[in-house]
Order: sequence, then C-alpha cells, then structure tokens
Amino acid sequence: MIKKIVYFFIFILFTNLSNAEENIMILKLKDGDVEIELFSDIAPNHVKRFKQLAEEKKYDGVVFHRVIDGFMAQTGDVQFGNSTHESYDIRRAGTGGSKYPDLKAEFSDIPHDRGILSMARSSDPNSANSQFFIVFKSAPHLDRQYTAFGKVIKGMEFVDLIKKGEGSNGEVDNPDKIISLASK
Repeated sequence: MIKKIVYFFIFILFTNLSNAEENIMILKLKDGDVEIELFSDIAPNHVKRFKQLAEEKKYDGVVFHRVIDGFMAQTGDVQFGNSTHESYDIRRAGTGGSKYPDLKAEFSDIPHDRGILSMARSSDPNSANSQFFIVFKSAPHLDRQYTAFGKVIKGMEFVDLIKKGEGSNGEVDNPDKIISLASK
C-alpha cells in the first residue's frame, strides 16, 4: 500500500513539473533571452493563442512598435509588424492581428506589476488578438482592464534594453524586434 502511495506522489510530481515546463517560453531579444511563465490556469484562451502563434513562428521578426519608457513595451502585430514579411509597414504596426478571431477578455486580479505580460486590445474588451505588452513598472490603472497572461521570470534586464519610443504614444523609429519566441 505504501508503495502505491509513493508511486502516486511521484507520478503527481512529474506531471506537475511537465505542466510547468509547458508554460515556460523563451523570448529571444538582441541583448539576451527572456524566460516567461504563462498563466494557463488564469487566462487559458490567451495562453493558448500566444503559444499557437509562437509555434507557428508568427512572432519571430515582429517589432516592438510602441515602447514607452517607465510604462511598457508593445509588440505582437503579426500582420503589419513582422519585419521579415512583405506586409511589414511600420506606419500600420499596431493596427493588425492574426488570422484568428478576437479573444474574449479573461480579466483577473493579477496586478500589472513589473514584468507582467498582458494582451493589447482596442476599446472593446473582447478585441485582443495577437498583440501583447510587457510592463516596465507597476501600472495599476491596467488591472482588471487588460488580460494578464504571463510574467517574466528571468531576463527582465534585457526587456529594459528594448529601444524606447518618442512622444506620448511611444512610437519607435527603427524598432527592436523579437528574434524568436518558442517553448522552453
């Protein structure tokens, strides 16, 4: 009986470790790798979309089109923001999305603290698609207004080095880009 209990706990331990690894992504930037933990239990549909687009390599080459010092770095426009595609148009970056339907909001009590990944959207709470942002420092005005779906657990110093934009909208000339985004 004790053997069965021990085997059961070992099975649970390895299952949990396997699930934890599934929700770790590596974002490669020009200055280094950023390790991201995804919140699949809190925002399952947003995590699923993020992982799907990463697996399809849609984020590779996408620019950080909007970067506001002390606030956030926004990227993820797979339609107009991918610097490796014919459709790339820096003037339109930030207006596009993926071929998939928009997502319904999955707001939570997760605070928008430094390192949080959250989905960008229009004024419609159910309009998130592919664009996301990483918060540089606490932004409580975003709490329960945007879907937080992950956090940086290593390499935030490399996010801090993303080229900053100009003006109040954070528009970036010659922006940095995602080199690759993949599961660990």
